[in-house]
Amino acid sequence: MIHAFRTHTCNDLRADHVGETVKLSGWIHRKRDHGGLLFIDLRDTHGLTQCVIDTDHVQFSDVESWRVESVITVTGKVIARSDDTINDKLPTGHIEVGIDTAELQSAAKTLPFQVAVDDNAGEDLRLQYRFLDLRREDMQRKIRLRNAVIASMRQRMTAQDFQEFQTPILTASSPEGARDYLVPSRLHPGMFYALPQAPQQFKQLLMIGGFDKYFQIAPCFRDEDGRADRLAEFYQLDVEMSFVTQDDVFNTMQPVIEGVFEEFNDFTGTPHKIEWMPHITYKEAMLRYGSDKPDLRNPLEIFDVTAIFNRDDVEFKAFKSVIEKGGVVRAIKAPRTADFPRSFFDKLNDWARGEGAPGLGYIQFMEGSAKGPIAKFISEHAIDVLRENTDHVVDGDSLFFVCDMPSKAAPFAGRARDAVCDAIGTIDAEHPYARETGVFKFCWVVDFPMYERDEETGVLDFSHNPFSMPQNGAADLEDESNLENVLAFQYDCVCNGFELASGAIRNHKPEIMERAFALAGYDKSVLEEKFGGMLSAFQYGAPPHGGCAFGIDRIVMLLADEPNLREVYAFVMNGQYQDLMMGAPSKVDDAQLKDLHIKLSLPKEMVKKDEAA
Repeated sequence: MIHAFRTHTCNDLRADHVGETVKLSGWIHRKRDHGGLLFIDLRDTHGLTQCVIDTDHVQFSDVESWRVESVITVTGKVIARSDDTINDKLPTGHIEVGIDTAELQSAAKTLPFQVAVDDNAGEDLRLQYRFLDLRREDMQRKIRLRNAVIASMRQRMTAQDFQEFQTPILTASSPEGARDYLVPSRLHPGMFYALPQAPQQFKQLLMIGGFDKYFQIAPCFRDEDGRADRLAEFYQLDVEMSFVTQDDVFNTMQPVIEGVFEEFNDFTGTPHKIEWMPHITYKEAMLRYGSDKPDLRNPLEIFDVTAIFNRDDVEFKAFKSVIEKGGVVRAIKAPRTADFPRSFFDKLNDWARGEGAPGLGYIQFMEGSAKGPIAKFISEHAIDVLRENTDHVVDGDSLFFVCDMPSKAAPFAGRARDAVCDAIGTIDAEHPYARETGVFKFCWVVDFPMYERDEETGVLDFSHNPFSMPQNGAADLEDESNLENVLAFQYDCVCNGFELASGAIRNHKPEIMERAFALAGYDKSVLEEKFGGMLSAFQYGAPPHGGCAFGIDRIVMLLADEPNLREVYAFVMNGQYQDLMMGAPSKVDDAQLKDLHIKLSLPKEMVKKDEAA
C-alpha cells in the first residue's frame, strides 16, 4: 500500500527512477505556465522536484488556481527531461514528475513577502511571519547549521567524558552584571524567581557534588538593551571541570572549538584558515588594540605616547591639558598611508566627530619631515622620539591620535584602529595593512584585573566575574591599596573581534570569597543572601575547579558569515525585544495579577496613553 503522503522526498528522485509511480508532498515553490503545460516546483525541507500537468488534465483548472506556498500531494510517473531542459543545478534536475492526481492539503493566502526569492522584506515583517521566513532556503541552511553545530559540540564533549546536565530555569536573583528577568511566585506572595543569566552557581555546585566534568547547552537570560550581537535569550556551551588549571581548560576546549570550525568551515562556500594566536594579557589587549576582544585580522597597533606629548618641546595644549588631569594619548600606527588622498584623512576626522570626539588628529611622515595639523606643535627631536616609540615609523607612514581619560581613551582608540583599517581597505583592498580576509583568528585573552575603580565615583567593584580566584590567592587581597593591580584567573576566547567565551578558575575557598566580596563593598549578609547555597557548600570540601562558556549563537553567526544574531535563530525577538509573531510581551488580565498579588505601577505617560485609548 502506497504511503498516504509520499514515497520519496523532493530531493530523492534521479534518472534511475524514470518510469516509477511516486507520491510527493510539499509546498508549491513556483508555478510557470508554458502554454499547454503548467510546471510546479514542489519543495520540502529536503529539496525541489519539478512537476508538470497539461491543460487537458481533469484537475488542471484546480491546480492552476492553487497559490504558491500551498501544501499539496501529487502522484505520478517519473519522466526523464529532454537534454535541452536538464537543470544541472538541481540534484533532481534530470527528471520531472508527470502529475496523475493532485490533492490540496492546505491552501495559502496571498503572501506578505516572497519565499522563493529574497524581496528585501523588512526585519519586523519577517519576524511577524517567521514561519514563512523559515521556509526560505537561506534560513533553512542556517538553522540546520545551528543544529549541526550543537550536535557536534555534544559529540565532542561526551567523547572527552563530560556529562551533560540540565540546571534549573527558575532560580534566585543574583548580582551578576546584568538585569535579571524576574518571575513572580503565586505561592509565595511578594517573592520572585529569576531566569538564570548563566548556570554559574549550579555548575560549581556540581563540582562540589563530585562530578568532575560538566557541560550543558544552556539557555541564558539577560535583560540588556538589544544589539546585533546580543539577545535577551541566548544559548551557550557551558563547561566546568574539577582539579584543573587555566591551561587545562584551554587544552580541553581549544580542540572542541577548532574542530567545530573545521567541520563547518565550508558553509559559505569559501573555506577560512583557522589560526590560534598567542595568548594576550588584558593589559596588552587594551593598550595595543583598545579592546579586550580584539579583531586580530586588523594588523594595526596602538601605542602609548603620553610621555612624548607631555615633554617641554611639545606645545600641543589640547593634549597637555588633558594629560594634566590624568589623561593619556594613544597613537594608531597606519603604515604606508601618508601619500593617501586628503579625503582619507578628512573622512576619518568626520568619523571621529560622529563618535562624539572633536576629531582624529594625525601626522604624515614624508620625505624626512612630519606634516599634518599636529606636527607643527612638536619639535624635530620629539618627532624622532615619537618615531622610535611607535615601532620605528618610517617615511610613508601615518600616526593617528586619541587623547582622553584612560577608561575612555582605550575603547575609542580601539574603535579608531578599526575605522582606520577599514578606511585603508576602502582605498586599497590589497593593501598589506587592510583587514585580512578568509581567516578565523582566535586567541585567549588572560590576566583580567580582579577589580576596577569607577573614575567618577571612586567606587571599587569586580571587573569581570566575582567568582574568580585571585592569582596569588588570599595574599593578593591583603594590601587594600593595591587592589586594582590584583589579577584573577579569568580569561576570554576571542575570534575576529567577537568574544566567543568567558571563563575562570573559580574561588573555591569561602574565606577568600568573603574577603573578595567585602573589598568590593558587599557585606557578608549580602553574600549569604545572594550566594548562600554555594557559600555553604564550600564549607564541606570544594575541589579546585574552573570552566568557561562558549556562545553558540556567535559561533554559528561567524560560520554563517552573518552579522546579525537574529538570523541564526528559528524564533527570535526584534531589537526592541518584542516577539511580533506571538505578541510578547503582552498585557495580562486583572485576575492573573491578583493571583500573583501584583499591582502595576506604570509610568505616567503609559497611563495617559491607556486612558486616551
